[in-house]
Amino acid sequence: MAEPVSSTVVALESVSVAYGKNAALRDVTAAFEGGATGLLGPNGAGKSTLLKSLLGFLVPTSGRMTVLGLDVAHSALEIRSRIGYMPETDGHIPGMNAVSFVAYCGQLAGLPATDAMQRAHEVLYYVGLGEARYRNVETYSTGMKQRIKLAQALVHDPDVLFLDEPTNGMDPKGRDEMLELIRDLAHEKQINLILSSHLLPDVEFTCDRVVVLDKGAVVAQGPIDALKGSRRQVFELRVKGDRHAFAATLIAAGFECHETDEDVMRVFVEAKEGARALFAMADREKVQVRHLRPSVPTLEDVFAKAIGEK
Repeated sequence: MAEPVSSTVVALESVSVAYGKNAALRDVTAAFEGGATGLLGPNGAGKSTLLKSLLGFLVPTSGRMTVLGLDVAHSALEIRSRIGYMPETDGHIPGMNAVSFVAYCGQLAGLPATDAMQRAHEVLYYVGLGEARYRNVETYSTGMKQRIKLAQALVHDPDVLFLDEPTNGMDPKGRDEMLELIRDLAHEKQINLILSSHLLPDVEFTCDRVVVLDKGAVVAQGPIDALKGSRRQVFELRVKGDRHAFAATLIAAGFECHETDEDVMRVFVEAKEGARALFAMADREKVQVRHLRPSVPTLEDVFAKAIGEK
């Protein structure tokens, strides 16, 4: 697998954005390196606001943003000509077939008509819509509309892609295929991209780095593997009795502990201590351990820690 470019593609310095009196981004400082970076956060965290600000659609109340070395405040049009944007909401034109729509988007991005039509055919085949390219877009299923949004974002051969919730509404098979396309774009086609999503598995499968937003602020960023941590072990733990009380005891003792929806706690332990530390704590608190098995750190653990879940 080829290594992606490592230079900074997008940077934000102390950026704040507000809708009236409501702050959507709060003093955000972040760097998006070349390759694939996930923009992760719960719904309402400010992910779409961040992308729209980088495109020049929203004007920050403070701070500075650059894309591909260009200042968004002064070069928004040039930046947009070099970006492929796949919005979260549909923006199709009723009455146009897919190839005409994508070619039109290519012309809007500055391609000559002949080149735009040629590229439209190519990208529609790439995203899996080659056989349906002469159908009107309004007849497409939700999954097909997601694919055509990706096609129009690719048609002008952009330097960076902004993908906002690209698997929204897709069935499991279509979702897997979309994620394979995104992974191919980043790791094989060498296209820099920012994938905005609230779905952790999507980001973990496609991206090398992540920026985590919560309530409009950056709460974690960096390479996913580094954020997971390699010097700690993680165990899945189930106990008899009040697991919430035992989890609180573990946290008070300095352990990182995340409760799940399946009566299982995920507990992080220093590698040198291992499971012995958990058994010792259970013995001290007179708690019976019903289940204990080693696991591996996941992006979900990073996310839970970043946004303060216990």
